Amino acid sequence: MLEVDDIVVSYGNRQILNKVSLHAEQGQFVGIIGPNGSGKTTLVKTINRIIRTDSGTINIDGRNIENMDSIEIAKNIAMVSQVISINFEFTVEDVVLMGRTPYIKSAETHEDMQIVQNAMEKTKIIHLKDRLVTQLSGGELQKVIIARALAQDPKILLLDEPTSHLDITNQIDILNLVKDASKKGMLVIAVIHDLNLAAYYCDRICLIRDGDLISIGTPEEVLTPTNIKTTYNIDVEVTNNNVTNSIYVIPRLEPLDNKPSFPRGIE
Repeated sequence: MLEVDDIVVSYGNRQILNKVSLHAEQGQFVGIIGPNGSGKTTLVKTINRIIRTDSGTINIDGRNIENMDSIEIAKNIAMVSQVISINFEFTVEDVVLMGRTPYIKSAETHEDMQIVQNAMEKTKIIHLKDRLVTQLSGGELQKVIIARALAQDPKILLLDEPTSHLDITNQIDILNLVKDASKKGMLVIAVIHDLNLAAYYCDRICLIRDGDLISIGTPEEVLTPTNIKTTYNIDVEVTNNNVTNSIYVIPRLEPLDNKPSFPRGIE
């Protein structure tokens, strides 16, 4: 169980998170949403102890992360960052094997390699195992980094905008993948910008604005017209999508007065 209680985080004199609390259980998929600059990335980095709190506590299964060493943190939490850049010519298998670093004492074991194999199979990249990561597409590289995180065998998987800059096919592939991980008992916490993808995949949603927790709960409880207006300053309609059986957020857009006109035959 993850317990984030009243954490305050600042960069210099600027306060980024203001007494944010979040409790989540194993097997849940929790989405973190909010406008740009609201503190979403800071929250996931603080949970992973990349950034330290000014005050407040973060506990995993009753243990304060401040009392854990780096190896213990790595055995409990894996993180997939927003910006991924690997400039060295490692193979895909080499990169996924890096996820076993907290467990390897001298050399990788047969068990380590089996875990790596399973992670590549889950992410459907086993056919790429001997390919250099510098030769991969953005979607393929994202799957490699998630496979590395899965090979870490964490209790908590943190993802910072895992589908940014990806086409719709890769977005769905990756969200299906991490949703499956949550169904098998992992706590998944992901920063997601698309409100409708968050509504479909997430069990709970945490809505943040300017470092303040605006709402937390089920998608139906959080994604209300009032909350969205308060947070994003946009009017929306929230309906039920009969195909996905999840709520669907539709912005109220004004008609365009000056739509471009095209010659007949190419509109």
